[in-house]
Amino acid sequence: MPKTGGNSVDIELTINGERATVEAGSADDLATVLRQHGYIGVKCGCDGGTCGASKVFVDGEVVMACGMAAEDADGSEIQTVAALGTQDDLHPVQQAFVDNFAVQCGFCIPGMVIQAVALLDSNPDPTEQEVREALDDNVCRCTGYQKPVEAVLDAAERIQGAQSVAADGGQSVSAPLRGSESTGCCGGGCDE
Repeated sequence: MPKTGGNSVDIELTINGERATVEAGSADDLATVLRQHGYIGVKCGCDGGTCGASKVFVDGEVVMACGMAAEDADGSEIQTVAALGTQDDLHPVQQAFVDNFAVQCGFCIPGMVIQAVALLDSNPDPTEQEVREALDDNVCRCTGYQKPVEAVLDAAERIQGAQSVAADGGQSVSAPLRGSESTGCCGGGCDE
């Protein structure tokens, strides 16, 4: 990695489908670097990888960005909550969070949405207990967790229904589980 001066380096990332060279200090975590470059849907609630608010996909895996050194992401593909849908065409998980009133202050929702998408990628028909376990490391002080759980179960039904329609030759009404280069928000309070 070429040095940019002092203790900082340039790192190459693909963020939400866009290639970027970003400057990162040797002590910077990925969440800080992403937020400094305008990806404000990545929240920093604990700065220690324990609250789940900073979750993003790094090379397809869910990572708490505040617990990952930015330098360790060099060359990686990063996907934030903004890549999942647009404000006019939310991802089914985002839409389910809105429709099920699972968004209150909105701070923890981007991390929950990322985790829910990962869950539904690997398990398209989860039980309530499996959803609770998947969201277990996402701290939320507003919702009491019931509404987010209901939202994930609803999203699973929506995605399955859309896939059934598409399989029958109709038009699918939902986005694929993970978007590519689109921008948008989590469906509530994240300001992205």
